Amino acid sequence: MNDPAADLLSIDPLTWQGILTCLVCGTIVGLERQLRGKPVGIRTASLIVLGTYAFVALAQSVTNDVTDASRIIGQVVTGVGFLGAGVMLSKDGVVLGVTSAATIWVLAAIGVAVAIAGHFMAAKLAIVVILILVGVDILESYSTVLTRGVHARYSNWKQKR
Repeated sequence: MNDPAADLLSIDPLTWQGILTCLVCGTIVGLERQLRGKPVGIRTASLIVLGTYAFVALAQSVTNDVTDASRIIGQVVTGVGFLGAGVMLSKDGVVLGVTSAATIWVLAAIGVAVAIAGHFMAAKLAIVVILILVGVDILESYSTVLTRGVHARYSNWKQKR
């Protein structure tokens, strides 16, 4: 016997737990970016993680002798790279948005992790991303050694604005 209510809530091959994990991971990374006024906020981050998870989970469900889920992952990485390139720009000889582009790329990796490595692995990866984003910023505020070269030029450019 099929339960109509269960059929209505079924989202196979995706899972509600996977979707929730994507939303939590995307939200914590996106919140950090949004609080700093960066272009990749909560909505964008959550959608990137969720979209990547959906593509990979759907690809795994149709994998057979002819198809391979790793092809979908490769295409997602390429597409997300294009999305990340869209947030980078150059002004007055300073390239801006590289960290946002890298964050977009790692958000896609978190989506792949939800589908392949599991929910806890994805959550751990999101926490590592937050530690890097916040931790390096804290280190830069305590040491001028970390703000030489391009970083110094960016800081000078930012102060002129």
